[in-house]
Amino acid sequence: MSAIPKGSLVLVTGVNGYIGSHVAEQLLQHGFRVRGTARDSYKAAYTCELFLAKYNEAVFEVQVVQDMASDGAFDEAVKGCEGVIHVASDLTLNPNPHRVIPMVLSGVKNALVAAAGTPSVKRFVYTSSSTAATAPIVNTKFHVDVNMWNEADVEAAWAPPPYEGYARELAVFVFNTVLPNCNIGKILSPRQQASTGGWYKKMWQGDTEILKLLRGKFPPQHYVNVTDTALLHLAALIEEDVVGERLLAFAGPFNFNDTADVMGKLKDKERPEELLRRYGRPGFTSLEVSLRESEKP
Repeated sequence: MSAIPKGSLVLVTGVNGYIGSHVAEQLLQHGFRVRGTARDSYKAAYTCELFLAKYNEAVFEVQVVQDMASDGAFDEAVKGCEGVIHVASDLTLNPNPHRVIPMVLSGVKNALVAAAGTPSVKRFVYTSSSTAATAPIVNTKFHVDVNMWNEADVEAAWAPPPYEGYARELAVFVFNTVLPNCNIGKILSPRQQASTGGWYKKMWQGDTEILKLLRGKFPPQHYVNVTDTALLHLAALIEEDVVGERLLAFAGPFNFNDTADVMGKLKDKERPEELLRRYGRPGFTSLEVSLRESEKP
């Protein structure tokens, strides 16, 4: 039995993005209604164009939330929703923590507070990151599990992760997180920059500059197919036995020169793979299939 029945309305923040659009796609395919948020009308328009070509207005809509850090940013968008999947974040890679961290923290807090103030919300899923557990460490083999926290980078960035504390304080819904590493796979809209997925698209197009950049600055780490990431969000939202979990979306190790396996196999792959099998996947999608999907829009 699903924790949230089919036909329920689910809020997906950052629905125009690479992961957000795949999360929306999986929700719609599995019989849920989606209300997404985007930062401006252009992003909202092309996202509506993408999904309304396949689904009708009764099951998909987008609201513009220009600044998720503003108090009450998600109060209107969450009305009537039974689940919230907070994907939106700052992906500028700005090295100045003062430009990124306060806004992201406020966005998470606003989404949690909005959900807590909406009695219909039963589940909240937060899109975290593999780096919340650990940063890639070159030439070192070590074990990563769900109890691991990246304390070194927290100290470097001066701000502790707030969302676990807020979720415990509110305690009115089930709170789960998904921690994806490098997402690769199908890009749903040609107008998306597609984050890490876009890097591989550029490589297929012969962009030598992106190859130089990634070889020089992107350390060996783990890949995950973006559809697998989206399905883990769905599982975190609706599976009754997924309660208070951190799901590591790590499919397997890779690097751009294909010369080192620096992180080894991860013990906690079994749980995410078991959840993916509930949705007809054999487990995590292979690197080969993920790279092939990234070639096409």
